[in-house]
Amino acid sequence: MNEEHVILVNELDEQVGTMPKMEAHEKAVLHRAFSVFIFNDNHELMLQQRAKHKYHSPLLWTNTCCSHQRVGETNIQAGKRRLQEEMGFVTELKETTSFIYRAPFDNGLTEHEFDHIMVGYYNGEPSLNLDEVERWKWMSLEAVKVDIELHPELYTAWFKIIFDKFYEHINIAKQ
Repeated sequence: MNEEHVILVNELDEQVGTMPKMEAHEKAVLHRAFSVFIFNDNHELMLQQRAKHKYHSPLLWTNTCCSHQRVGETNIQAGKRRLQEEMGFVTELKETTSFIYRAPFDNGLTEHEFDHIMVGYYNGEPSLNLDEVERWKWMSLEAVKVDIELHPELYTAWFKIIFDKFYEHINIAKQ
């Protein structure tokens, strides 16, 4: 099996090359990524707990799904693909904003990503890919915000950044 490559970008999100995913995380090279937030009709966010064997942030809670775009794939196509791969369903997505973040991990890897945030709606139960996701749950944004303040160690770095700096871009579910 070939190792997945990520799309290297500059600070304007212009593609400047590709690199194997693990190498990009070892070298902390800026690359394109996305984070999907799925809401239900009760305005609750579907959270996932990352699988225990993930190479970083195992068993931490985070947004519905996230990953990296492939060459030739739009952000929306990538979000739908990964939503199906991780959570077992697809729904319409809308891109709301993007930002750059850098998060080093204890294992020597670093996420340095140009992250595109997407929002969608779904009311069913996911069909989890247990290689990717340990558990899932619905939570109101207010409850998530309070829980992050009380227990920040339970959440992924990017999820906490999004909640801190880009809350209004995911809170469109109530509009």
